[in-house]
Amino acid sequence: MSYYSQASRVFFGGPVTRTVKILIITNVAVFLVLAFSELAGSHVLISYFGLIPTRVTHQLMLWQLVTYMFLHAEILHLFFNMLTLFMFGNDLERHWGTERFLKYYFITGIGAGVCSWLVAMDSAAATIGASGAIYGLLLAYGLLYPDRIIFLNFLIPVKVKYLVLLMGAIAFFSSLSGRESGISHIAHLGGMLVGLVFLKGKDWLVQYKIHHEQRRREQLKKQFEVYYGEVRRKIDDKKKGPTIH
Repeated sequence: MSYYSQASRVFFGGPVTRTVKILIITNVAVFLVLAFSELAGSHVLISYFGLIPTRVTHQLMLWQLVTYMFLHAEILHLFFNMLTLFMFGNDLERHWGTERFLKYYFITGIGAGVCSWLVAMDSAAATIGASGAIYGLLLAYGLLYPDRIIFLNFLIPVKVKYLVLLMGAIAFFSSLSGRESGISHIAHLGGMLVGLVFLKGKDWLVQYKIHHEQRRREQLKKQFEVYYGEVRRKIDDKKKGPTIH
């Protein structure tokens, strides 16, 4: 259900889109398979499809950078990731279309996995969950709809742009602390950073090229002014003629 005001929009996801629905169903189905396999005493899914940096580094299990996104070991982890996907993903898919939405989802998710791998290439600890991609979606939503209001913890109204800043700050400082909390803050931060580069990188490149071209023109102008000044000085000296004592 959605509610509108003159200043902003209070929302809760809106009608579910096709791709978001498929992603949620897929994650729930994989969670059930993982849960039953764990009950049977098998850990093969985590070992082969969770993101284990040392296996990516030394055994080239590159698929783990994708498959880890669909594994969730705890019901609350799955619930909050899928809730966030529902809340922010529907509007993003409607705004971008299915192809761009899926591309962004996987790029941020894989990018978050790459960030986790880069900071601990020889770690044997498994990283699982869609949180990297989810944080990427949150970043994108904050850029596209900064003044929309959600209820933090279902109680506190806050604009999405402030929520993005808060979540980014938490991920950043938590990643600096270096404490083992069972949460991959590097993946969260990585998903946001990769999403930011994906969305704004082209604009930054264009601005850099414009700035570089302006600097080049200014340098050429200065060189021309120096050269022109020297030529004018020589011409003026010739016009003066010889000096008679």
